[in-house]
Amino acid sequence: MEFIVASGIGVLTAGGVYLLLRLRTFPVIIGLALLSYAVNVFLFASGRLAIDQSPILSPYGDASYSDPLPQALVLTAIVISFGMTAVLVMMGLGAFLESESDRIDIDPHEGERDDALEAEERA
Repeated sequence: MEFIVASGIGVLTAGGVYLLLRLRTFPVIIGLALLSYAVNVFLFASGRLAIDQSPILSPYGDASYSDPLPQALVLTAIVISFGMTAVLVMMGLGAFLESESDRIDIDPHEGERDDALEAEERA
């Protein structure tokens, strides 16, 4: 069970890092979402992987229980990552509408050089 969860966290992290290194806005946003999912699964798994156990204390007096702190941290992280994703989508949409391209490494003088090349071609 631990191997499957650790492999899942590794795959999510690798996919997130790969998408973060793309030169387009949308894959970067998806990569950040995948990284936040990987962190959420890691936080949730840090509270011990317990099946059919009570979250705090058992009514039967058993000493085995799941730790509720990682569960609360994951719920908080989900809300924060949703807000962060919404802000990034709005920033990416604004950048796309302003520059008409979703590339991340836009050169500010790129349009000026294109205009100069067109003027030279006409002459």
